[in-house]
Amino acid sequence: MQGRGKRGGREPLGIQSVEVAARILRALAEGGGALALRDLAAATGMHRGKVHRYLISLARAGLVAREAEAGHYGIGPLAISAGLAGLNRLNPVRLAYAALPALRDRIGETVVLAVWGERGATVIALEDSARPVTLNVRVGSILPLGNSAVGRVFAAHLPEPVLRPVLAAEAKRGAAPARAAASAAALARRLARVRADGLAAVEGTLIPGLNALAAPVFDQRGALALVLGAVGRRETLAAGPRGPAAAALKEGAARLSRQLGYPGRSP
Repeated sequence: MQGRGKRGGREPLGIQSVEVAARILRALAEGGGALALRDLAAATGMHRGKVHRYLISLARAGLVAREAEAGHYGIGPLAISAGLAGLNRLNPVRLAYAALPALRDRIGETVVLAVWGERGATVIALEDSARPVTLNVRVGSILPLGNSAVGRVFAAHLPEPVLRPVLAAEAKRGAAPARAAASAAALARRLARVRADGLAAVEGTLIPGLNALAAPVFDQRGALALVLGAVGRRETLAAGPRGPAAAALKEGAARLSRQLGYPGRSP
């Protein structure tokens, strides 16, 4: 039955068959690959016969594709085209900028948004917390790769050829990572920890008395799109990957990644 406007405080009516089809498409999208009919039925909680009838119509519309040899079902060309069209309209920076105030309020600390620019990790937005914190970081600041949380996230996830000129420039002027990492092996271990934790944490290495956290946001290709960070006094912000602030920052970054179409899962 086709929906009408909402009346009397009740939810508007909808087309149930469309909602059922959406459940099947969602199961395919979250399945990590083509699925057998029995797996789709289990994922949606529907009878195989019902799922099969929907799959026939969805395949005719191009929303589902059937693999002839294995008999499994995957996302069809029309669904892929629609998804890509939606992703192309997304602006990662705009989405992240809009999320900063709520993230600041949840963590209770100053939060920053950074992207990779010609000179390295560049702060493009900042939301100050109500707590008095003196920062020498502002919009336009370039953060070092070795001893800043934001910089370490970029260093952990960007290709080496992209990082090389910035690393060389930092070493030349005596900045991190030359000072922060005693050797290339030590830096590699530190960045491996960042990737495993899904988060970088530093304790007073950039600004004495201040701790910082940072988490990556990925796009639909799995590439690093931007980095979210939080900065606060060591008395109020724990510099570790397991605290409530770290969890909130990782959740915020994971949410943005999903909005950008990232198919993977955050650590």
